[in-house]
This record gives sequence, structure tokens and C-alpha cells, in this order.
Amino acid sequence: MKQHPSAQEFNGSKSTVVTIGTFDGVHRGHRKIISRLIASAQSNALESVVLTFFPHPRMVVQKESSIKLIDTIDERIHLLEETGLDHLIVHPFTHEFSRLSAEEFVEEILVNQLRAKRVIIGYDHHFGRNRNANIDDLRRYGKQYGFDVEEISKQDIDDVAISSTKIRKALEAGDLALANEFLGKPFMLTGTVTRGKGLGRKLHYPTANLHIAEDYKLIPAKGVYVVQSQIGHKDYYGMMSIGTNPTVGGSALTIETFFFDLSMDLYDKKIQIEVLTRIRDEKKFDNLDQLVRAMKQDEQFSLNYIKKYT
Repeated sequence: MKQHPSAQEFNGSKSTVVTIGTFDGVHRGHRKIISRLIASAQSNALESVVLTFFPHPRMVVQKESSIKLIDTIDERIHLLEETGLDHLIVHPFTHEFSRLSAEEFVEEILVNQLRAKRVIIGYDHHFGRNRNANIDDLRRYGKQYGFDVEEISKQDIDDVAISSTKIRKALEAGDLALANEFLGKPFMLTGTVTRGKGLGRKLHYPTANLHIAEDYKLIPAKGVYVVQSQIGHKDYYGMMSIGTNPTVGGSALTIETFFFDLSMDLYDKKIQIEVLTRIRDEKKFDNLDQLVRAMKQDEQFSLNYIKKYT
């Protein structure tokens, strides 16, 4: 897959089949669209192109929006690369770009820059200034500028409409089962391991404290989770706490993972953690002995879950 920092810097060798969207989460519905895109390109001797945007449009046109994203841009690029695309364009979404009319977008981007011969989009796609154009407008422009338009219907994507919004809500509620079902894969957190206060080590549960640099990354609801991570080409499982450590009077949100059977030093390493399922809510215990007992129960739950998972 070739990656391009803007539509203007696209340099494909053939005409293209294009799909457009933010693709936050690269969920099952997204991947169905991309599979159709790749198949269409291959059958017509064209190149497949995903045109996505960063920052998320709502971050630009709705400054008051506090939207959190399922994936960081690096995570999104990694997931899209796995699909087998020919080209990925991560176009900067700016105020100036948002002011393009629908026809300007079609003529300048799809036709002149990307040489689109077919555009494949989901049933609810809107585009152009104020998102005021829809698939009927795109079909009209297609006849005018010489490209086909293929719509993927709601029913064709899934009987239940999968959306990034639904996944975000599930994660915020701690419903990993629903979020992961919609994603078609475990939700991930990527960050750098930093030094914490060392409480976990004192309790015989040394943890890797994950620092996520991107403040727009969505963090699931506070609680304890079963997780998996590939470290040094080997899979490790563990349990992760997201919360403020209320038992010891903490206030800042931390993401701490105790990995089973892992002894290597992870400080300053960048790791990716897959969140498999939720064990329980965060709880304030009366003392550390109660906390340790709960952690032992969490560990047993995790080990039982992992036996079934693997």
C-alpha cells in the first residue's frame, strides 16, 4: 500500500476506484466497503484508493465538539494497510477544505487529482460544504464527469447498521463485547510504557503504565479488563485497570496492565494492547488487603477467560 499525505500529492499510475470517509475504527462495515472497492479495482484493471481525513471533520468545523476517536491516525493507517489497498490518502481536513462545494470536491479531488472511474460509498454518505450533497448528487456528477457510482446499502453492510458512533458509545459504557463485535477485532490502545508510583509492585502485581500521547483517543469506561499484547513477537495476556486508583486516594486517570508470565523491562517501549473483555467496574476498597483479594479474583477470571479465548 502506498500512502499519500494529500490528494494533491497522489501519484498513482492508473485510473482509480475510490471510497471516501473518516473510517474511524475500520469496523466490519468499513471493511465490507473496502473489500468491494478492492474487488472492483482488480476486475477493472484499476487501482483502489481510500480517501480519508485527519483531523476528524468535527474537530475542525465544530470546535466545541469533544469527540473522541476509536483509533489514533497511526492505528487507522495500520488497520487500513492490512486490507490490501493500493493507495491510502490521509488528506488534511482544514476550514478551507471544508468550504469546497460538492462540485468543487468532485472536479478538483475525485476527477482531476484521483482520476476516479468509479466511486463506492455507503448508503448514508454526505459530502461537500455543510455535507449538503448525497449519493443522488454524486450520481449526477458521475454522469457529468464520467465516473460510475456504486452504493453499498444499509442491508448489505449489516442487518444492524454498524457505525463508529455506536462503537464509541459501547466503549464509553464499557461494553467491550458489543464494541469488539462491531469492530470485528479487539479494540486497541497504543502508547508508551512509563514509570508509575510503584504501588503494583508492592502488591506483587507490577504493572506497565501506558501513556497515550493523542488526547483525542477514546479510553473505555473505568474498570478492569482482560487484555492481550504482542511483545517481542510473542503474545502475552494480562489484566488492565483503567481508573484513578481510588483506594489509595488517586485522582489522575491511569491505564495500568499486569501481564502474566512477563518479566522483561518495558519502560519507554511503545506497545499495543488489545482489550478483550471487561471484568468489573472500578471500585474503592476499604484497605489494600481488600484490593489485593479483588485483584486475585480478577486474575482468576482472566486466566479462565484466556483458556476459552485461546
